[in-house]
Amino acid sequence: FLMMDLDTFSETTPLVPNEEKGSKTSSFISLEKSPRGTSPTIDTSNNSVATLEDDFDEDEVDGNTTFANGTNLNKRSPHRQLSTSGSDTNSTSQDYMTVSGVGNSYQNSTTTTGTGTNKLEFSENLFRPKRKRKRRWWNWQRIWKLTKTLLLVAMLVLAAVSFALTEESDESHLYTVDSFSETNVTLHSSKTVVDVTIRVGNSTGNLSLTMFDDNWDRTSGKSIELMGLSFQDATLRRFELNAKPRLLSMITSEAEVPVAVQIQYTSELIRYEVVFAAIVLVLVYILIIFELVHRALASMLGSFIAIGVLSALGKQPSLEVIVSWIDYETLMLLFGMMVIVGVLKETGIFEWMAMKAYKVSKGNRWVLLTLLCFISGIVSAFLDNVTTILLLTPVTIEMCKKILTNPVPVLLAEVIFSNIGGTATAVGDPPNVIIVSNDWATNGHKDIEFAEFTGHMFLGIIFVSFFSFFLLKWLTKESDLDDFELPRIKQLQREIDVWNKYKLRMEIDEGDAKEVVKMLEDKIRVCENELKEVAKKTTALTWQERLQEMEENCTIKNKELLYNAGTVLAVVIILFFVHSVPHIHLNLGWIAVIGAICLLILSGETGLDELMERIEWGTLLFFASLFVLMEALSELGLIGWIGDQTSVLIESVPSESRLSVSIVLVLWISALASSFIDNIPFTTAMIPVIMEIANDPKVDLPLRPLVWALAFGACLGGNGTLIGASANVVCTGLAEKEGYVISFNRFFKLGFPMMLISTSIATVYLLICHSLIKWDNV
Repeated sequence: FLMMDLDTFSETTPLVPNEEKGSKTSSFISLEKSPRGTSPTIDTSNNSVATLEDDFDEDEVDGNTTFANGTNLNKRSPHRQLSTSGSDTNSTSQDYMTVSGVGNSYQNSTTTTGTGTNKLEFSENLFRPKRKRKRRWWNWQRIWKLTKTLLLVAMLVLAAVSFALTEESDESHLYTVDSFSETNVTLHSSKTVVDVTIRVGNSTGNLSLTMFDDNWDRTSGKSIELMGLSFQDATLRRFELNAKPRLLSMITSEAEVPVAVQIQYTSELIRYEVVFAAIVLVLVYILIIFELVHRALASMLGSFIAIGVLSALGKQPSLEVIVSWIDYETLMLLFGMMVIVGVLKETGIFEWMAMKAYKVSKGNRWVLLTLLCFISGIVSAFLDNVTTILLLTPVTIEMCKKILTNPVPVLLAEVIFSNIGGTATAVGDPPNVIIVSNDWATNGHKDIEFAEFTGHMFLGIIFVSFFSFFLLKWLTKESDLDDFELPRIKQLQREIDVWNKYKLRMEIDEGDAKEVVKMLEDKIRVCENELKEVAKKTTALTWQERLQEMEENCTIKNKELLYNAGTVLAVVIILFFVHSVPHIHLNLGWIAVIGAICLLILSGETGLDELMERIEWGTLLFFASLFVLMEALSELGLIGWIGDQTSVLIESVPSESRLSVSIVLVLWISALASSFIDNIPFTTAMIPVIMEIANDPKVDLPLRPLVWALAFGACLGGNGTLIGASANVVCTGLAEKEGYVISFNRFFKLGFPMMLISTSIATVYLLICHSLIKWDNV
C-alpha cells in the first residue's frame, strides 16, 4: 500500500499482487534492514515499471503464478525474488499493490521520516500474510469463453475447407444465337441441378432455353425478354433434371443476338440455399446483438461462412469475383473524408463550432438538439449522409463534452435525421442514386428525372420529419442527456472504489495495520471531498459562465491549416454536387481521395503515421466484409426470394385494392428488409421486380407509386438497426474512438421505433397521394 502513488492514481494504473510469504525483495523493491529501534524501509529509487493487468487469474504450478494476460511469474526467478540483508522479515500480503508511472514512479508517494527522500517506513509486522485461496482451474466464464471460441473457429475452418476442396468448374461460352436454328451446348457433369447465367447485348424479342438430360427428357426454362438488357445484366435460370445433363439448347424469337453463357453444376441441396442464407444472416446478427465479437469480426466471419456455403453447393466464386463484390467507391469516400476530418481536427475548428452552437442555443439542450437534427437532415438531403455524419460527429462530441451532456443520444438523433433527410433527394442516399440512375423508360413509361423524384420525396419527408421529431423528444429523456461524467469525476470515483477495496481486505489485528486503515480512510475522505467540489463546480455554472469558459478555451489553433483545409473541403463538397453532370466521370470516392491527397500536400503534413492512426480502419474493414456478405447472400438467392415473394403477394391481391396493397407491401417489405440487410443490394434486386410488376398487363399497376414506395422503404428502413445504413456504422465508429460505445441494442431501442413511425407516416402520405388523389399514377 505504501508504494501506491495516491496523488497521481488514474484508471490506467495497473494493479499487481504482492509476493507471498517467504519471498524476497523484487528488482524494483529493495528491502533494507534499518538500525535497531527503527523500522525497515523500502527503497523506491529503482524505477522499473510493472505492466500487469487489474484482474488476473493465478494457477499455482511448481511455484509459478500465471496471469490472464499471459505473464508468468516464477517465484524463484531472480527478477521477482526478494532478498534481505540480515534476518528474515515478514513479506507483504496477497493483496493487490498499485504500481504506477514511468520515470520517477514513486517519488510522489514517499514519506519524510528522516531515512531519506525515497525511503518509506513500515513495521516488520505491517501486513499479516493471508491464507492462500486455492482457485479452480475452471469456472463457468472460462468454459463459456472457450466454447464460444471453439465454435467460431470450427465454423471458420469448415468454411475454409469447403472452399479449398471445391474445384472451380464453371463453363463459360460466347455464342451467336438466332431465330433460324437452335444453338446447342454440350454439357459434362453427373450433377442433376444446373444453373445457367445469361448475359446478352441490347436487342429485341425473347431468348428461349431448353435442357435435355441423358434420357432426352426436355426441361424448358422461362424465356428471357431481351429488351433493355446489356452484358452487365445477368439473368439466372435453374434446371432441375431427373438424370445427368446432356445438352443445352438456345433460340431467339427475332434477331441474331450475342449471348454469353455461364454454366454451374450445383448440389441438390441448392434447393435450400435460401434457408442457408437466412441461417448465416441470423448467425451474424446473434454475434452483433449479443456482442460476442466485434461487429467487424462478425461480418468477416459471416462472409467467410457464406462463401463456404456457396462452395459446398457448387457455386464457388473465384477470388476475382469476391474482390469485385466490394464497393470500392464507398470505401474511397469514407477513407478520403476521414483524412480530411482528421486534418481539420488539428485546427480546433470543431471545438470552435461547438462553442458557436452552444451560444446560439443559449444553453437550452433541446434547442441545441433541434438545431443539430435540422442541420443533419438538410445537409444530408443535398450531400451524401455518410459525409454529413463524418463532419458533424466530431463537432457534436466536442460540444457535449463542454456542456456536460451525454453525446450518445445526440449522435443517435443526428444519424436518424441524416437518414431521413437523405431520403428527400436523389443524391442523399445510395438507394435513391440507384433508382434515379436506372432506365425506367420501358413499355410506354417515362424515365424518372431528378426534379420529379425530388418533388415527390421531399414533400413526404417534410411530414415524416415533423412527426418523427416529436417521437424522438418523447423517447429521449432528460436523464439520458444528463448521464455524463467528467473524466476527473470518473477518475475520483475509480480511486475511491480502489481504496475501499484495499480497506476491506486489510486485517486490523495489528496496530500498524490500524494505522494503514486510518490512512486509507483519510485518503478516501479527501477524494470524496474533492469529488463533491468538482461536481458542485461543474453544475453550479450558468450557461453564460460556461460559454465564457468555452470562448476562452475553444479557439482556432492553426489558422493557416484551417484555411487550406476549408478550401479543399469546400471544393470537394462542390464537386459532390456536380459529379452527376454529364461528361464529368469522377465518382464520389475519387473526389474524396483526390481532395485528401491535395490537403496533405497543401498542409505539408509530416506526421502521416499519426494521421493514419486516426482513420477508422475497423469501420472500413466492416464495410468491406459487409459488402462481400451481402453479395454472397444475394448469390444464395435470399434477396431475390424476398422480391419474388413480394411479386407473388401483389399478384394475388384483388384488382380493386391492388394499388393500395402494393404500395403498403413494397414500402414495408423494403423498410424491414433494409433494417437487417444492406439497402444497396436490396434496392438493386427490387428494381427488376418493380419493373416486371408495372409491365405486366395482368397486374395493371402504375410504375411511379411503386418506385416511391421502394425509395421510402429502402432509405427509412436504414434507421431500424445499427447496420441498416452506412451512416449508422460510421457514427458508431467515430464515437467509439472517442470512448463512447453505441451498442446494437442501444441503437435498436431508439432507431427501430423511429423507423416504424417514419415508415407509417410515409405510408399515409403515399396512400393519400396515389390512392385518393391519383397523383401522377403512370
